[in-house]
Amino acid sequence: MLLAESEKWAGWLNRLNGRADPACCLIYNPPISMAATHKALMELIRGIHNIKPRHRGCVLTIGNFDGVHQGHHAVLARLQEKAAQLGLPACVMLFEPQPLELFAGAAAPARLSRWREKYEALKAMQIDRMLCVRFTHRFAEQAASTFIEQLLVEKLGVHYLVVGDDFRFGKGREGDFHLLEEAGRRFGFEVISTQSFQLSRQRVSSTLVREALKAGRMAEVELMLGRPYAISGRVAHGDKLGRTIGFPTANLALKRQVVPVGGVFAVEVICSGKTFPGVANVGVRPTLSGTQARLEVHLFDFSGDLYGQQVKVLLRHKLREEQKFDSFTALKEQIERDALAARAWFGLPQFHLPSTLLEKKGTQD
Repeated sequence: MLLAESEKWAGWLNRLNGRADPACCLIYNPPISMAATHKALMELIRGIHNIKPRHRGCVLTIGNFDGVHQGHHAVLARLQEKAAQLGLPACVMLFEPQPLELFAGAAAPARLSRWREKYEALKAMQIDRMLCVRFTHRFAEQAASTFIEQLLVEKLGVHYLVVGDDFRFGKGREGDFHLLEEAGRRFGFEVISTQSFQLSRQRVSSTLVREALKAGRMAEVELMLGRPYAISGRVAHGDKLGRTIGFPTANLALKRQVVPVGGVFAVEVICSGKTFPGVANVGVRPTLSGTQARLEVHLFDFSGDLYGQQVKVLLRHKLREEQKFDSFTALKEQIERDALAARAWFGLPQFHLPSTLLEKKGTQD
């Protein structure tokens, strides 16, 4: 894609209340010959205007795929199964921004995954093609029949469509599975509705994952996602208060990213292919009069420089909520207790007690 076109995409993404992810402009779109010869490369189509005649003919699914959870995995497995049977590319259509982000703005639910994380997850599942549609009020106001005839039939030439059992589309959410079935009979494509994926008789959904995250039920979150919930970012310089109390931290400024979780966690940090256990705080640091959300993580038994490096922080177990303390000393003592609790959760040796806890232990004995 030409630079001017990329900048145009970045412009409209940045204007959408900071909720859309401009990273979608930066992903490499391989030539069709490369995509055909290397399964690990997923072709990205940036916008309806970039759909080419060669893109006609596919097996398609449509959705937000926020979190790419186990329910999504079931849909994608069916998609790939049918694509293999028909000898057609498996294509995923998703929207940027997500519809609720357009309609509700800052009141929209926090994302489980940013655009780039969705891209990486779908690529890892070896999806052939991803179509990112710019979701605008104009797009949302089009009739369901227009969406079907102009996009699904004329541009994409869909042979087979896989949708969730609650899929709705078009102006006023008029489009549903039954309308798609009727259109399929008319235009010659087949439609199937996948049943909801359930765990413990509960339908797995992005909303349910957010609720579990908010409640700190991290084991349940892992079951629904099929992996630990993670926050990724580049390590930036902080105020270095942590190192003054013996707990140096790697800091990830969340900036415009709104995360659906907060508190103190036992974590695993992946950096340069290696995994390190640690303890992390996600929040605004109220004791220090903070206002901007950030993730601060202390790695156990680690020495090195992480500044500027891209890391992924897996939130494995919630220890407590973020809270405001009366003094910096009280905060320091709680951080020490948090570190001990996280080490215990990982089964790491408690080979030393921090100085303040030793002093308290001595006075109590």
